[in-house]
Amino acid sequence: MRVLDSLRRPLQGSTARFDRRELAGAFGDLGTFLPLLVGMTVENGLDFASGLFFAGLFNVVTGLVFRIPMAVQPMKAIAAVALTEGLRVSEITAAGATVSAFVLVLGISGLIDRANQLVPKSVVRGLQLALGLSLLEKGLRMATSTRVVFGADSYLTAILAALVVVLLARSRRVPAALVLLGGAIALAIVSGHALHLSLTPWWPRWSPPGWQDVVQAFPRAAVPQIPLTTLNSVVAVCALSADLFPDRAASPRRVAISVGLMNLVGACFGAMPLCHGAGGLAGQVAFGARTNGAVLFLGALKMTVAVLFGATLMEFCRAFPGSILGVLLAASGIELALVTRDQKTRDDAFVMLLTAGACTALHVGAGFVVGMVLAAVMSAAPLFSAGGSGVERPRPPHM
Repeated sequence: MRVLDSLRRPLQGSTARFDRRELAGAFGDLGTFLPLLVGMTVENGLDFASGLFFAGLFNVVTGLVFRIPMAVQPMKAIAAVALTEGLRVSEITAAGATVSAFVLVLGISGLIDRANQLVPKSVVRGLQLALGLSLLEKGLRMATSTRVVFGADSYLTAILAALVVVLLARSRRVPAALVLLGGAIALAIVSGHALHLSLTPWWPRWSPPGWQDVVQAFPRAAVPQIPLTTLNSVVAVCALSADLFPDRAASPRRVAISVGLMNLVGACFGAMPLCHGAGGLAGQVAFGARTNGAVLFLGALKMTVAVLFGATLMEFCRAFPGSILGVLLAASGIELALVTRDQKTRDDAFVMLLTAGACTALHVGAGFVVGMVLAAVMSAAPLFSAGGSGVERPRPPHM
């Protein structure tokens, strides 16, 4: 609350600005955006230029629709499943389109608020915990897959990258991802895998997913993403916008429609599934953003880079040291798992942990079903959950 109180005063006003603070705030969410985009480019073959261009396009659209620095983020559950289970690009975009169609219906019908009440938060947190830990494991495997002790892509590089993440973990001004991105570019140049960026125009290509992709991706990636999107990308971001910008808060219906439309468009061109998010909004505000000028600038920059250097951006991803990328993905997994700390009762923690365990042992879709059934059973049978109060029963005195 002290953070909100300290920020609330300068957040008044709605005219887009492009001053130094807005430009700094534009980069407040790249610590989440870049590792997942680069990771899916390297591991799944996603078109980096397409992901960058459409993220920029939707930054601009979002900036024109909302009067706040609304973030455009990757759909983290889909990204985590894609990276850990090796989804094809068409399956990744199919999952994003399916989630967006569902959220769009909720937004147009006005049912978004009621839909959020159907899935217990403990189940959502279980999904986030499982996905975060799986992404952490994937990152650690990637970071330690090198067989070289010294060099651009080595154990030493991974250790130094991890040290940067730890030292900057509490920094609101210097994101570790941007520092490591700069380090990776420098290492690519020094090691001889220099980036020869050239003016090679790139344009979006029509590549919509097929029905079979939807069938394959729905239980694996779409099912876990739907509750995360309704909770974090719609409900939570609207609540945070009301705290930070009481005079121009975003409405759940408009945010749901925004999430729905942007992925139904992006999926047809092989773009990374995107959403809005409370964490992204908070990050951009922490860096200095106060108006929609920050996202308008960021969107224009992303689109310009994608169009001018699109073909050579793939070379950047191929030259990206796996040791650094692994550390970045591991850090993203930790951030995703850390949000589960808000479970206060024993019952909620029990549901969360069993959901996470089922996701790990089976798959994410099955884990979601297990969590929902368990939450319903415990809610209907309070005798088995000690009333759900989280308070331990009194113990008999020692004899």
